[in-house]
Amino acid sequence: MNALDSTSTRPYLIRALYDWCTDNGFTPYVAVSVDDTVQVPREYVKNNEIVLNISFDATSSLKLGNDFIEFKARFAGSAREIMVPISHVIAIYARENGQGMAFPMGTHSATDASGAEPGRDAGPATAGDAVPPVATPAHPHGTTDGSDGKIMQLVPESTSDAGDDGLDPTDPPKPPRARPSLKRVK
Repeated sequence: MNALDSTSTRPYLIRALYDWCTDNGFTPYVAVSVDDTVQVPREYVKNNEIVLNISFDATSSLKLGNDFIEFKARFAGSAREIMVPISHVIAIYARENGQGMAFPMGTHSATDASGAEPGRDAGPATAGDAVPPVATPAHPHGTTDGSDGKIMQLVPESTSDAGDDGLDPTDPPKPPRARPSLKRVK
């Protein structure tokens, strides 16, 4: 079997990062590009994207398959069935520190979120850019997570106003100021 005949690495990387998040006590979030093949609550979709909390506490019957991510979750108290094609997953990351992985946009639509042609790399993900809203299923214990989750944005929103702050838009983004630290609890 050669590399062209092999299966995609995306579902394996998603499962690995999900396991890493849960093993370390982090909340795994997935950013999803939404079109007609994605079954999510449309009222939470912004700019054809949605961010979903896929933690054990927020979902039931979670299946991270090779073709789909499937689970049941509550949105505003209403139970919903969610089904996301793996090819539509833009990123998976930990809510608490933003660590994770972004994936290139697939060829499932005519253009991706940046307007670039399909198959073209939109550039590296950068932490600390604008954050899309997070659609978080209701917590089973009655609490809900707010939209304070952070995600890496795949492309800058616009380059026309980049000159306003005196920075060259081609400069790499600066790393976040605050770094997570380990607190020892005795």
